[in-house]
Amino acid sequence: MPEDFILTLEAKLDELIRQCSRLQQENTALKTREGEWQHERVRLVEKNELARTRVEAMITRLKNLEAQ
Repeated sequence: MPEDFILTLEAKLDELIRQCSRLQQENTALKTREGEWQHERVRLVEKNELARTRVEAMITRLKNLEAQ
């Protein structure tokens, strides 16, 4: 094989290795962010449920006051 071909192939392989490494790092970062978003979503759903419960309780109290 000609020396040029081998050097070109080595350069391409080095670039592929760099891209693979970069993509692995990016994938790890994205998985971390996904976990954070899922945690935040759970927290917001719980907060929303608490607010809904409180509003329903207030409505019930107002209806009871109105009925008196």
